[in-house]
Amino acid sequence: MKQNDLNTDLTGKVAVVTGAGGVLCSYFAKVLARAGAKVALLDINEQAAQGYADEIVAEGGVAKAYGCNVLDKSVCYAVADKIAAELGNCDILINGAGGNNPRATTDKEYFELGDIDADTKSFFDLESEGVGFVFNLNFLGTLIPTQAFARQMVGRDGCNILNISSMNAYTPLTKIPAYSGAKAAISNFTQWLAVHFSKVGIRVNAIAPGFFSTQQNAKLLFNEDGTPTPRTGKILAATPMGRFGESEELEGGLLFLVNNEAAGFITGVVLPIDGGFSAYSGV
Repeated sequence: MKQNDLNTDLTGKVAVVTGAGGVLCSYFAKVLARAGAKVALLDINEQAAQGYADEIVAEGGVAKAYGCNVLDKSVCYAVADKIAAELGNCDILINGAGGNNPRATTDKEYFELGDIDADTKSFFDLESEGVGFVFNLNFLGTLIPTQAFARQMVGRDGCNILNISSMNAYTPLTKIPAYSGAKAAISNFTQWLAVHFSKVGIRVNAIAPGFFSTQQNAKLLFNEDGTPTPRTGKILAATPMGRFGESEELEGGLLFLVNNEAAGFITGVVLPIDGGFSAYSGV
């Protein structure tokens, strides 16, 4: 296994990563495995998670994939029990499951007169089911797995929960009100959990990634010919470092916050990893 560069030794620890069938969360799983953790990769698409688990094992790590719907409490509890039996009690939980959905997205950034009757999806056309799906996926999709796995952490020193917030939590992005609101809730929930579990050995923090170019958002950021979309131009203009982040640049924040020696007195923080986006006023 490739060793991490931050001297974070997770040997003997059990790490659980939800949403591990996705690009960023599968990378988190690999980083934790390289630091020595036994990793459980959870995703509603078990086949996708299994592919990444196989890659970790091929590198010499310990990993198992589990199909899991993070919105089903009984399923989460059953998976948690299975992981405890097969790998051991959870020491580190990465709540990575989440995402947006077109049903909770407006077509335009700004509402204009006539949009109500036009052939465009405006704010007034958003359906509660679509908004509810996105909010639940992100917020309940963090709360329920935390219920399932924090049971195994209570009273054991050195346990960690790391949530995934977003730039949307600081300032909402246009077109995506439900996703922005849900990520703001994740930041607030991170602080709440940090206080709630502060007496029983569990630290709770979050990272807030800025803009990273992945397969999941490529169509939003680039045209079919590879040229940047207007939205990409706005993002880069608002990012002082002038570029998208690379997955590897999340590694330092992740390993730092789960390192009990380096961050043992840090709980309840949301760490931006954003190239300066959250610090820039635009002028």
